[in-house]
Amino acid sequence: MSDTKPLRTLLCIAVQQNFFDLPFDQIGMVWKGFSTFMGTVAATEGVTVLGTIDDDETMVGTSPTGFPWTCYMLCDFPDREAVKAACNLFRTIEIGEENHRLWRYMRIEARMGRALEIPAL
Repeated sequence: MSDTKPLRTLLCIAVQQNFFDLPFDQIGMVWKGFSTFMGTVAATEGVTVLGTIDDDETMVGTSPTGFPWTCYMLCDFPDREAVKAACNLFRTIEIGEENHRLWRYMRIEARMGRALEIPAL
């Protein structure tokens, strides 16, 4: 058994203007793709989803080019390659019938580190 600690990663996700430009009856295809993303990350061997945050009730419209993001997933990943594979899903998950990918409607950034341990006092 390896003593390698998991790579604590915050997946920061922003909804882009192309999503808001869609007619309301077409946004379901993006949510389906995003659900595929979340489910695939959660099912990846060695990944533990620790929590999620959705800011959609207090942030309406597109996210700026950084903080604050629309939603977050905090996960433990086995290694950097697994984090890269999760981010790459935005390039591969198909949305709709026009050969678009998830990254047309959302963007992702991964912040990686280690778990901050609270010292005993």
